[in-house]
Amino acid sequence: MNFPPSNAPAIEFKNISFRLGEGRELLRNLSFTIYRGETVVLLGRSGSGKTTSLKLINRLLEPSSGDILVDGRSIHDWDAIRLRRSLGYVIQEIGLFPHSSVERNIALIPRIEKWPKERIRARVQELLSLVGLDPSIASRYPNELSGGQRQRVGVARALAADPPYLLMDEPFGALDPITRAELQREFLHLQMRLNKTVVFVTHDLREALLLASRIALIEDGRLVSLQSPQDFLSSKEPMAAAYVAAFATDLGSLASRGTS
Repeated sequence: MNFPPSNAPAIEFKNISFRLGEGRELLRNLSFTIYRGETVVLLGRSGSGKTTSLKLINRLLEPSSGDILVDGRSIHDWDAIRLRRSLGYVIQEIGLFPHSSVERNIALIPRIEKWPKERIRARVQELLSLVGLDPSIASRYPNELSGGQRQRVGVARALAADPPYLLMDEPFGALDPITRAELQREFLHLQMRLNKTVVFVTHDLREALLLASRIALIEDGRLVSLQSPQDFLSSKEPMAAAYVAAFATDLGSLASRGTS
């Protein structure tokens, strides 16, 4: 997926550093811009700082230094609750409320925003269809759904109030390979229709190459490179080249097993 970014900055990291108390610095002088309508994938190994970066955007964490701008405004100039409601948030564990129906889970923010009941009901039905689910499951509970269905409901909930931004933290990482591939395809179709600004965390290069407009490679809390998927594949930057080499080795191993 390679949507050309607009000229309008959506989210800007400006010399962001983050330290946990007196512990080590998890992010170091992180600076880059995400433009409207693009999907920037934060790629890196476990502990590299990907999820920390994501949580700084919606102020689940606060930077030790530097600033993040959303719509040209410092996150500290936003009301934290209003900021979070403009940022749909999807995580690997989904986080659905187990004792609430699918409909009530999806309708969380619209209810808080005091939408009329009929508007909420219509929005839930619309979103279930949009994420590839039968609207009849609205009355079911999370424990009655498969993992893939629950993840789709999580995406629908993030989209419920039509936020301009989506933050996605390894949303498909816990799923089996077939379901994961299905949801990746669904995500591509959704993005083509909705054109959201998306920040997507993964450690999987295949997923990054498939979904990203640009790939931000993070290592040890630093931005190593920020490139289109095509440029990433031919990058001479050592860490990017190591990812590509490992990816090629994996593909070669699978091919050799298939012919042995």
